[in-house]
Amino acid sequence: MPGPSRARPARSASCRTAPTAAAWPSPPSAATPFPSSNRLPPVLAQPVPDRSLLRIDAYIPPADLILPPDEIFDIARIHAALDNLAEEAGDSRGLQQGAVEILMLARKGGDNAIAQAIARAPLQSGRAVRSYAYLMDCITRTVFEIASRYLHPAQSRSQLTGLAMLSVGGYGRAEMAPHSDVDLLFLTPAKPSAWAESVIESCLYILWDLRLKIGHSTRSVQETLIRAKGDITIRTAVLETRYLIGNPELADQLVDRLRTQLFAKTGPEFVAAKLEERALRHRKQGGQRYVVEPNVKEGKGGLRDLQSLFWIAKYLHAVDDAADLVDLGVFTQDEFDRFDRAERFLMAVRNQLHLIAGRAMDQLTFDLQVEVAEDLGYVDRGGRRAVEHFMQDYFRHATTVGELTRIFLTQIEATHVTKTSFIENIRNFGRKAKVSDGFEIQHGRLRHAEDAGFLADPLNFLRMFEEALDTGLLIHPDTMRLVAANLHLIDAKMRADAEANAIFLRLLLDHGNPERALRRMNELGVLGAFIPEFQPVVAMMQFNMYHQYTVDEHTIQCISTMAEIERGELKDALPAATRIMTEGQVNRRVLYLAMFFHDIGKGRKEDHAILGARIARKVAPRFGLDEQECETIEWLVRQHLLMSDMAQKRDLSDPRTIRDFSRAVQTKRRLDLLLVLTCCDIMGVGPGVWNNWKATLLRRLYALTETALATGLEHLNRDALLPEAKSRLAETLKGWPEDKLEAELERHYPPYWQGLATSTQAIFARLLDGLGNDEIRLELAADDNLDATQCCFAMQDHPGIFARLTGALALVGANIVDARSFTTKDGYATATFWIQDADGHPYDPDRMGRLRSMIHKTLLGEVVAREAIKSRDKIKKRERKFEVPTRITFDNDGSEIYSIIEVDTRDRPGLLFDLSRTFANNHVYIASAQIASYGAQAVDTFYVKDMFGLKIVSRSRQESLSRKLEEAIRKGAMRATE
Repeated sequence: MPGPSRARPARSASCRTAPTAAAWPSPPSAATPFPSSNRLPPVLAQPVPDRSLLRIDAYIPPADLILPPDEIFDIARIHAALDNLAEEAGDSRGLQQGAVEILMLARKGGDNAIAQAIARAPLQSGRAVRSYAYLMDCITRTVFEIASRYLHPAQSRSQLTGLAMLSVGGYGRAEMAPHSDVDLLFLTPAKPSAWAESVIESCLYILWDLRLKIGHSTRSVQETLIRAKGDITIRTAVLETRYLIGNPELADQLVDRLRTQLFAKTGPEFVAAKLEERALRHRKQGGQRYVVEPNVKEGKGGLRDLQSLFWIAKYLHAVDDAADLVDLGVFTQDEFDRFDRAERFLMAVRNQLHLIAGRAMDQLTFDLQVEVAEDLGYVDRGGRRAVEHFMQDYFRHATTVGELTRIFLTQIEATHVTKTSFIENIRNFGRKAKVSDGFEIQHGRLRHAEDAGFLADPLNFLRMFEEALDTGLLIHPDTMRLVAANLHLIDAKMRADAEANAIFLRLLLDHGNPERALRRMNELGVLGAFIPEFQPVVAMMQFNMYHQYTVDEHTIQCISTMAEIERGELKDALPAATRIMTEGQVNRRVLYLAMFFHDIGKGRKEDHAILGARIARKVAPRFGLDEQECETIEWLVRQHLLMSDMAQKRDLSDPRTIRDFSRAVQTKRRLDLLLVLTCCDIMGVGPGVWNNWKATLLRRLYALTETALATGLEHLNRDALLPEAKSRLAETLKGWPEDKLEAELERHYPPYWQGLATSTQAIFARLLDGLGNDEIRLELAADDNLDATQCCFAMQDHPGIFARLTGALALVGANIVDARSFTTKDGYATATFWIQDADGHPYDPDRMGRLRSMIHKTLLGEVVAREAIKSRDKIKKRERKFEVPTRITFDNDGSEIYSIIEVDTRDRPGLLFDLSRTFANNHVYIASAQIASYGAQAVDTFYVKDMFGLKIVSRSRQESLSRKLEEAIRKGAMRATE
C-alpha cells in the first residue's frame, strides 16, 4: 500500500494565505455568483490552446480502489453533463449553480458508494481512504477545469502554464477519511497573473458551495520555499505535495527545489521539530497510550505517530512508500508487516468514526466505541462485550506503534545528530555508566554485545531490564527487537528457573522504580511470556467509565503508586500507608506480588478476585516464597476489594461493620497490607478518582479496626459506646444550662449517638434549640479536608422527608456521598447529608445561597421535586452505551438493628430520589445511606426499618420491595434517555 495514512497537519494562518493581489472573501453560506462578468464567455467558438493541461478525461485512476472508478465518479457522464450545461447556461451565475448541483450530486453519490463498500468490507481501509482521495481528485480537477475552461478561458499557452493546482498534507498523500479537510496549493511561477487569480477565486467559490472544508494557499515556487524554511507546519504540508492539474512542470520544479535546497540540508532540524511536536501532542492527549477514550489520530500510539515516522523517512530518504523502510534497513519485514496492520486497523477505526458521527471525529468516545466495534464485526464472547474485545485490539495496535516508533527513532539517531541525542549527551555528561559483561553502550543506550551470546541464555531477557535500571540507560532498539523476535525462548524451563524469578523480584523490589521495567517488559511482550497468566489482561479495557486505564496499565500504575509511597512522596495524601511502608515491618515481596496479581483474573466469567487468588496461589511459589507468604498473597488478592467496599458501602458508625471487618482481617499485619493495597488500587484507577472523602473513610475504618483488634471485639457494642458519645457532647456544650443540656442528652434514641460525630451532634443541638413545629432550620458548611459540604437539617418529622431532601439536593446538581436521618423522641427529624458538586468538590461559598434557597422551596412545597427533576435527570449521550444490570440484595446480618439493602444499578442524577421515594411510599424508614459510584455504576446502600421499627425479614416483603425498586429504576432510566 502507498505509505501510511498521514492526515493533514494543523493549518497555521500562513498556510491559508490568499493570493497576494486580492483578498478572497470568506466561504459563502449559500451559492454565490462568481465575481466575474455574468455573461458566459463563448468558449465553444474559441478553443483553448493545448487543452491537455486541463482535461482530466485521460486521467488514469489509482489501482486498488474499494470500488470500480466509475462507481465513485463517472468522469465521462459528469463531463458530458457539464458540457451540456455550458451550452445551455446563459451566464456565469447559471453555470456556477448548475455545476455545483451536478458536482454535489456526484460527491454525494461517490460518498454513499464508498460508505456502502466500507460497510461490506470495513477493514479494507487502505482502499477506502484512497477511494475518498480519488473522489476528491475528480471533484477538484473538474472544478479547476470549469474555472479555467468555461469561466475564464485562457487565451494563450503562457496563461495556462502560469498555474498548477496541487494537493498537500493528508490529501497530498492521496489518503482521506470520509470527512477529511481538503488542502490545496495553487502554485505559480512568480506573482499570479490576473487570469490565475480569477481561476483560483472561482475554484474556491465552487468548492465552498460544495460545502467542502478547504485549506488553501497561493504561492510562487520561490515563496513556497521561503515559507517552508521558516515554518515547520508548512514544511510538513508541502513534504507531501501531489500534482493535480495545471502545469506539471511547476510541480516538478517545486519538488526538486524543496528536496535539493531545503530537505537535504535540514534533516536534523526537521527530526528534532517532529519529535518535539510529538511530545507536546502526547501531553495534550493525556500522556498515556492506554487512556480509555483515545484519540485515534492525535493520541499516543495513534495515526499521527505513524505519520510522523513516514514524514521523517520521506524527509531524510525521499521514500514514497512505507515499504521502502525495509530496504533502508529501518524495519525488518516482520516489523513493517506490523506497521502495516496497525495502520490499516487505525484507519478503519477512523473511517467508522467519521461515518457514524457524520463529521470529522477522531475521539473514540464510549458511545462511539460500541458502534465502531459492531461495524467492524466484533461480537460478545468469553464473558466479555464486543466493545471490550475491540478496544483490546486497539490498544495492542497502539502498543505496536509505540514499539516501532522507538525502533525507528533510534535508527535515525544513529545516523543523524538530533536535539534529542544532544540532550541525552548533556544528561549523561560527567558520568560514564559501567555495564555488565554481555552489554555495551551504543548511542547512549544499553545494547547487547552480540546476538548469539545474548540468545544463548534467555535469562538475559530479564537481566537486560535490571541492567537498564542499574545504569539508568534506555534500552537500544536493536536489543528490544531481538528480544521481541525471540520470545519463544521464554519457555517453561526458564519460568521455573530460580535465578529468573529472583531477577523478576529484584525488578519489583530493589531499584525504586519498578514501573519503568514492568512497562517496557509489557510492551515488548516479555511480561506476558514470563508470566503467561498475565497475558490475557494485556491491553484489556474495562468498559465501565470508572477505570481510566487498561487492566495491565492499571496494574503498573498501582505498583508505581506503591513505590511512590515507599519513597515517601505521598506522605501528605497517605500518612497511614506511608508509615506502614516505611517502618520496615511490612513484607514487601508479599505486598508487591499481591499488587501485581490483584486484577490478573479480570475478563473472565468468574469473579476476578476469586480467580486471581487461585492464579496467585499457583504462581507465587515460583518466586521462592514460603507457605505463609503464599497464603497471605492469595488472601490479599481474594479480599482486595473488601476494605474499599466496607469503607464506601457500609455504615462505619455501626459496631457490627467494624466487628465483621475485624473478623475478616483477623490480624494487624493483614490490616496494614490491605490498607496499602487498597489505597494503591484506588489511586491507580486514574487521575481524580482518589479524594479526601475516600481517604477519610479508609483512615476511619483502619483506625476503628486497629483499635478493635487491639482491645477486643467485645468493646464494639452500642451499650458500651453510648455513654462515651453523650459524655463527649456534654463536654462540647459545657456552657449550656444544665436543664437544657440534660434535655438534649435525653431526646435522642441510641442509634443517634453512634451514627454521628460529636461535632455534628453539636450542630443539631443548636438547630433543635427552640425549633418551632412549622420551622425548618439548616446549616451548610464546606469541609475541604473531606472534599464535601455537610448539610444539616432539623424540622418536624413527617413521612417521606428523606426523599424530599434528596430531591432538593438533586435539583441543584449535588452528588450525595453519605446521608443519615434520625428522629428525636419528641418528633423532630435530624438529617445530615454530605454532598459534592459535579467535579467531586465542596460547594463554593457563592453557590451556597442557591443551594439553601432550593432546599427551602422544595421542603415548603413551592417546588415539586418529582416534576422539576425530570428535566435534570438525563444520561449523557456518550454514557448511554454502558450496561449495568440491576441487583438488589438484602442483608439482615450486617447490622444489629437495621436491614441493609444494597442497590447496584446504572447511575443517573435522579436515582437516589427515585429510590428514597419508593422506600417512603412503601413505609420503609431510611436511617442512613452510603452512596458509592464507579463511573456509570452506582452502589447505594440503605440501612432501613419497616414502619414498626423492625428489620425486613419476610421473603415476600423483600421480593415485593425489590420489584417496586426495580420498577422505579426502570421508569427513571427510560425518562433519563428520552
